[in-house]
Formats: sequence, C-alpha cells, structure tokens
Amino acid sequence: MDGEKNYIGGRLNSNDEKVSALSRMSEQGTRELVFLSKATPGDNEFALWLAPRLEAAGYLVFADILSLDGGTRWRKEVTDTLQNRAVKMLLCCSDTTLASEGVQEEIGIASDLVKQLGDPKFIIPLRLAPYKKLFGIGELQYVDFFRGWAEGLAKLLATLKKQKVPLNASNPQINPNWESFRRRGAIVVRDEPERLTSNWLRVAEIPDVIRYFEATGAIERSALNKACQSAGYPVEPNKLGFLSFGTLEETNETFAHVGKFEVKHEVDTLTFVASGSDACGVSKQTASNITYSMFRQAWNRFCRERGLLEYRYSMDTAGFHAGPDQARLGQLFPWGRQGSKRSSALRNAMKGQVWHFGVTALPAFWPFYHFKLKSRVLFAPMVEQQVGEIYSDAKKMHRLRRSICKGWRNKHWHGRTMAFLELLSGDSAFITLRLSPSSLIKLDAAPMLFSSPVSTDLPDSMRDDEDEQDLSTLGRPEPEEDD
Repeated sequence: MDGEKNYIGGRLNSNDEKVSALSRMSEQGTRELVFLSKATPGDNEFALWLAPRLEAAGYLVFADILSLDGGTRWRKEVTDTLQNRAVKMLLCCSDTTLASEGVQEEIGIASDLVKQLGDPKFIIPLRLAPYKKLFGIGELQYVDFFRGWAEGLAKLLATLKKQKVPLNASNPQINPNWESFRRRGAIVVRDEPERLTSNWLRVAEIPDVIRYFEATGAIERSALNKACQSAGYPVEPNKLGFLSFGTLEETNETFAHVGKFEVKHEVDTLTFVASGSDACGVSKQTASNITYSMFRQAWNRFCRERGLLEYRYSMDTAGFHAGPDQARLGQLFPWGRQGSKRSSALRNAMKGQVWHFGVTALPAFWPFYHFKLKSRVLFAPMVEQQVGEIYSDAKKMHRLRRSICKGWRNKHWHGRTMAFLELLSGDSAFITLRLSPSSLIKLDAAPMLFSSPVSTDLPDSMRDDEDEQDLSTLGRPEPEEDD
C-alpha cells in the first residue's frame, strides 16, 4: 500500500491502472462524476457509507479514500478529474475537514468551475458537524447530515434530482471496492472470550409484594391526590385508591390527615410487573409503567437526600451530579477493589468552565431487573476563581458537552462512573433505595460484568498509572441524542 492513493468509483487495482483510466475519462470530455471532497482519514467512514448509496441510486461517484503517501502524479490526476469530469462536488463540511490543505485546494478549483460552468450550485456542502463559514462557500445552502445520515441522504438525493445531475437509475452499478476498503479497515475479531464492564447495576433485592389501598370511608379525591404527591415515598394513585410498597401501619401513619385506609389487594411484585393485576384493574403494560415510575422515584429520592446537584434533561429525566458538597475541584476519588485501586475526579475546571460529573439511572425489567446508568455532565462558569451558577440554558449546556467532551477517553469515563458509584455506596457493596420505611431496592454498587465469546484487537496505548495525568479529561459518553 505504500505510495498508493486509492480511487473508489472504478474497478482499479493498481496506480498505473488508475491513472490510465482517469486519463481515458478526461479524454471523453463529458461530466458525469459526483466528486466527493473529504478529509483523509477523518471522513472515510462517512464516504464509505454515502458513496455506495449514491451509486445504488444511479450516480457515478469519485472519492479519495486513503492516502498513505500520495505522489504528485496521482494528485494531478485527482485535480484533472475534478476539473474535467465532475458535474457536482459534494463537500464534506466540519471545521476539521475544511482546515485540510487538500480540501482547501479542491474548494479553490471548484470555485473556479462555478464561474467556468456557470453553475452557482456546483458545490453542494454536506454538513457533518457545525462549522465556521469559510470564504467562498459560506453562503451556500448545505445538506444537513449532522442530525442524521439517513435523513441527509434523502435530502441529498432530492437535491441531485432537482439539479438534474446525470444518473443511470435503470442500471445502477455499485462498486465492490467500497466493501473491500471497509473490510480492510475493519477491526479484527479474535476467537477468544473477553470480560466487559457494562453500565448496568443489578437489582439484588426488591419487596416481595405491592399493595393496593382504599379508604375505609368517604374521602376527598383531590386531597388524596395531593397526599400521594407529598407522601415522601413512591405512591401511585389508582382507581379509588393507590398502590404502594408500604405496610398498612406505615400507610395509615403517612395518610392520617386524609383518612383511614385498608389493604384491598396484595400482589406478588414479580407477577404484578410481568402480568399486571385483574383484581387491581391494572393491565400488564400499566403495571410495568407504574413500577418503573416508583423505582425511578426511589433513585431520585436517594440522590436528593445526599445533596447531589439535580438537573432536568429532556423528557423530564433527572440527572444527579457531584456538587461542591461532595467533591472539591480536582479531588480524586478512589475506586476499584481486590488490590486494583484507582482514582478519578468528579469535578474540575477546563477552558474557563467547571464540569460536574453525574448519571441518570433508568430502571429496566428485561432480561432481568437492573438499573441502566446514562452518563451526564453539567457545566458552570468559572468567575474570578469562583464557581458560578449552573447554566440554565439547555442549548448552551449541549454545546459545551459537544465541545469540551469531544476528546474524552473511554478509560477515564469508566473511572468517573466507578468513582461516582463509590461516592454513592460508601463502604457498602450495595446502594439501597427506599420504597417505604420498611421496603427497599438493593442495587449492586459495582456494574455488571459480561462475557463476550469473541474479542478485538483494540489498541490501548495508555498505562494504568497514566489514568489521571490530565484531570480535565473524561471518557467518551453515549451519543447525546436526546438533549
């Protein structure tokens, strides 16, 4: 592969064959290529996804996929292809891509072609990420792939059709080299088992039964609903009464100002979630939703009691984060057991911003009872060496997550999660959530381990003792698709 510049969009196996084929295309003088301008290797994944789909629609695509040591001769042929064969240039747009010298050269050539061909829409920007406007393309309308590749593809195909770009829809040709290059860069899977750490906390214990209570006499419904909302422990109104994991004595003590109650039905918790309860008039789906809500309320109550910073994300989902009462800026929290002690920070300053690590915990009942942790980060400004108020602007918070969290590493992210769980559990092996004074949920304080039947040769150049050299670094969270 040394010294080779790979051209995809023609069945070519060597540099000489590539050069001669492109020369023949130039001699024909017709413009029918859709030229994809991209950065290597940053946009390779996107190019390998987009190009065969454009070909499936009938377009002929040119894309520079891999350059190990591109020679001047090959660069000249790429330039000639853009100048003489391209009917449109699809320009991958992100700040990183637009900073590439090769891409900037192609923009310069394409800008000249706009005037030469009299086609002001010769360049079609493809927005892969928010980017700063660049002279020459700043006013061009982009096709948005940032919100979703599939959505972007549909808009791009509509744009190409509207601009009457030549295609052969009746006999599309998809070049097999797209898949060849994809496989060439794929991670090798080894037939060896591997232990993986999940973001699941196993539920070790739940109450045996859930109870349905009704008043023994007349009661004002609005007063009962208010009492349910302020009960302190999870209570769900249902029909003429409510569902609770509390005992009769606990319930009558809590609701003494409203009336006296009795247990009308007592249902096995596992059966209630799996099948609902005809006696209580609760369907299977409703029972699952009610239990989910009550478990989540128990987690939220546990976190509030510990004074964690609460923030409402999309869908009114609460996230809880380490605050000044739990962690100083840069303070390291030990985590790990059985001789493998490590440490991670839960709050620190970076680029004039203070980040606070936290999680959202979501109950789940399949394939077994567990809580799934979703990593979260809050930001506040650093003002004159003092931490300001948490930003209330959700859009600003989102932008900071996308920029400051961009380089976070998985190993550090894992460390933050483990340290946060140690903060919650203390010396206990469990995190205990109260559903009533006497009923509880016990969660394992350590995430579940899974065994994969295969493993991969993923590089990890960091040594364990390098884990906290850069205290401003976190791990990479899940894609923030919902907030």
